[in-house]
Amino acid sequence: MRKSRRKAREFALKALYEWKLAGNTAADIARHVRDEEGYASVDEKYFLILLNGVIDNFAALETSLTPHLDRKLTALSPIEYAVLLIGAYEAAHCPDVPYRVVINEAVELAKAYGGTDGHKYVNGVLDKLLPAVRPSECMQHR
Repeated sequence: MRKSRRKAREFALKALYEWKLAGNTAADIARHVRDEEGYASVDEKYFLILLNGVIDNFAALETSLTPHLDRKLTALSPIEYAVLLIGAYEAAHCPDVPYRVVINEAVELAKAYGGTDGHKYVNGVLDKLLPAVRPSECMQHR
């Protein structure tokens, strides 16, 4: 399951990148993403949860991230931006995903697809966000 969820996050990142830059609908993006190589190994249900969840909760996710940023969201690279949205969504709406997994998966996405030090920025932002979103879970593990 871990690999298929990881793949779901990767495809969600690609889909959100397209959504942000091209403005296509989630349904249109999901429809053509299914034809991409490697999609067969994706946890499709989780991919759709992430894609639709981020888009449907976009304003709230931005609001939750903003206090933890040292720059405007618009100044972030599209990859860092999408990775942070996925991490913020998982933190707030996927309690079955442990907070350390939320951070680790986001960092791995940023390393694989982002700029040179983008993963460090993603790690720092999510490390500040998670205690605000999941205080009891974070207190137990720190």
